[in-house]
Amino acid sequence: MKNKSLFIEAICKFSAGVLLIALLLFLPAGSFAFWQAWLFMAILFIPMFCAGIVMLVKNPSLLRSRLKNKEKQKEQDKVIKLSGLMFLCGFVIAGLNFRFEWLLLPKWSAYAAAAIFLLAYMLYAEVLRENTYLSRIIEVQEGQKVIDTGLYAKVRHPMYSATVLLFLSMPLVLGSLLSFVIFLVYPMLITKRIKNEEEVLSAELEGYAEYKTRVKYRLIPFIW
Repeated sequence: MKNKSLFIEAICKFSAGVLLIALLLFLPAGSFAFWQAWLFMAILFIPMFCAGIVMLVKNPSLLRSRLKNKEKQKEQDKVIKLSGLMFLCGFVIAGLNFRFEWLLLPKWSAYAAAAIFLLAYMLYAEVLRENTYLSRIIEVQEGQKVIDTGLYAKVRHPMYSATVLLFLSMPLVLGSLLSFVIFLVYPMLITKRIKNEEEVLSAELEGYAEYKTRVKYRLIPFIW
């Protein structure tokens, strides 16, 4: 099988992710009746699996870059670790919130948040389609060019715009207002990441400094 090692690596990381999220949600909840957790895992992992298969078949190099997780920039490594801590605390609190019924949100809010999550996933998929140089770590790849079409003509970091929507909708899908407060840390972390990333791209990617003068907004049109 072509790209067999890449397939095995992707499946192992995917399976580990499913197991980890399940443990973080259902153990604190103390029950498999945590229906919001099942909803969340469905809308998270089913599209992720499908996207992974598509990338494996059509663009293995993109999938390979998306599997990277060793950040070279010290500043970014710190941001990633803080983000991981945010997810850990947010998911555990969501499970405890379900168990002890602290601040339960109405059912309709979980479904509304799931719709926003899927919309953000579609935006994320469009970004991946437009930019085949996307990596989970900050780096300039060989032959990389500035992408300035589609969503990149509106904001300089549409992938992060999509992840803000994704991550802020997660705790609402899980029905936890307390977790939502924890996840509000993410926009602050991502602004720090963006500033550092732009320093690297401006220094190492030809044409990026000029691109910044044409596309004024980083994350949200007309705001920032």
